[in-house]
Amino acid sequence: MKVGLIRCIQTEDMCPATTCFKVMKEKKLAFEGVTEDIEVIGISTCGGCPGKKAVTRAAEMAKRGADTIVFASCIFKGTPIGFPCPHAQVMKNAIVRKLGDTVKIIDYTH
Repeated sequence: MKVGLIRCIQTEDMCPATTCFKVMKEKKLAFEGVTEDIEVIGISTCGGCPGKKAVTRAAEMAKRGADTIVFASCIFKGTPIGFPCPHAQVMKNAIVRKLGDTVKIIDYTH
């Protein structure tokens, strides 16, 4: 699995994505059941509200080999501050429209 990770720009100052990387490495939570090696192709932010830059950033990561786009838990779950992104689903839908079924989408990491 080749992952492109998208995270919230507003939480990057308080979260260095260590738990996201840990659950990938240990194949836990959202990665439970993954049997292949997990390689992180890239990590980027959504670009800030309302997340429009996530579309081109996801497309670029796919172009560079990502077969899976993963939203860090800060997007859909609001981890670590308990405030999920109000634009999460719209952002995901736009990425799916852009990339179609060429990549898998995972809504959270942990």
